[in-house]
Amino acid sequence: MDFEAVRTFVAVVDAQRFQDAAADLAVSQQAVSKRIAALEKSLGVRLFTRTPRGARLTLDGHAFLPHARTVLQATERALASVRPGSRALRVDVVGRKLAPAGLLRAFHSAHPHVELDVVTLEHAGAAMEALLAGTVDAAIRCVPTPAHPLPDGLRARPIFDEPLELLVGPDHKLAKARTVAPEELVGHRIWMPGIVTGTEWAAYYESLAAAFDLTIDAVGPNFGLEPLLDAVADSPTVATLVGEDTRFLWPATHQLRRIPLRDPTPAYPHSLLHRAADPHPTLAALHDHFAAGVGPRAGIWVPDWARATE
Repeated sequence: MDFEAVRTFVAVVDAQRFQDAAADLAVSQQAVSKRIAALEKSLGVRLFTRTPRGARLTLDGHAFLPHARTVLQATERALASVRPGSRALRVDVVGRKLAPAGLLRAFHSAHPHVELDVVTLEHAGAAMEALLAGTVDAAIRCVPTPAHPLPDGLRARPIFDEPLELLVGPDHKLAKARTVAPEELVGHRIWMPGIVTGTEWAAYYESLAAAFDLTIDAVGPNFGLEPLLDAVADSPTVATLVGEDTRFLWPATHQLRRIPLRDPTPAYPHSLLHRAADPHPTLAALHDHFAAGVGPRAGIWVPDWARATE
């Protein structure tokens, strides 16, 4: 069934004259007549009778009218659901408890009228595929990496370098230090079982270990954050790395210490990815929000490849 013919039928009903309906639709009266004739032919019934006072519905026309209005309303809702600015901005983040999710929460607090749909994809490669396919509008990721170069059609803009901190238990050798230099971590076991081969965070920590001759151990099953915190709290030798802006809760009895890294400060680089041609108007507001907080930070270390953006 021709949608424009149905729309024309409803316009004639509302205007009561073919001529007035044509003016409302910004088409010729002949076009209106042809659409109605085609619709009547496809339905096999007459919808209108013409009188000196205008177009009047037949019994079949009266029966068809409520369904025609439903078709138009459903079509308008379908169009509105994908019209730029009418649907939520869909953004991928690496984890809902990590700093990128916090960045989005801050954006939403500053723009409470903006609808956000937050998703967590598997890794940067999956995020890039989703961006190219149009299933997400933006992603906050560490990109590009040697394993996941930036494809044509995507843009990446650095928005935030998150300083890393050393997390240790109360009996660790470095527990009383106010700050720690990366060179002081040489020989210490840094356990990070959540590192997954082929991901952007695996590429980052591989570069970090190589740059400072660190031992970053990803061996062992990843049972989640709580068991990792338990292991760090109970060990005098095991430490892990966490982002400065990533907040965790642990029992007071753990007495864990967060120790800033200095001279230099390794930082995890977050970039905003999006399609160059994405029409969603909220992307501009997201860019502006992050741009206001971006600036040079002295003493920060990030891998060279993390700066190869747009």
